[in-house]
Amino acid sequence: QVQLVESGGGLVQPGGSLRLSCAVSRSLSVGNDMGWYRQALGKERELVAAISRNGFVRYEDSVKGRFTISRDNQKNTIDLQMNSLKPDDTAVYYCNFQTRIEHYWGQGTQVTVSS
Repeated sequence: QVQLVESGGGLVQPGGSLRLSCAVSRSLSVGNDMGWYRQALGKERELVAAISRNGFVRYEDSVKGRFTISRDNQKNTIDLQMNSLKPDDTAVYYCNFQTRIEHYWGQGTQVTVSS
């Protein structure tokens, strides 16, 4: 079993920045893929950014150049640095961690971009 605890969400003005962090209860080495998803009101959950076991990184097109995903294998955390935030980035952001047999989700953290 793996527990994920997200932090760092909140209210920010357009153009601002936030940093999300996900604390993972197991070593990141047991994960095949890990990252962040988001779900806006009335929409389906979508991938924002992910990093694989071998370090391959992928981003949703609308966040490329603005968001950066990183992991800290010592602290067992997965971070998402979000810059130049837009109102369309408003959503609940979920941390995701995948092993060979299971997908795990955090409880979600709200990000609201509004003036």
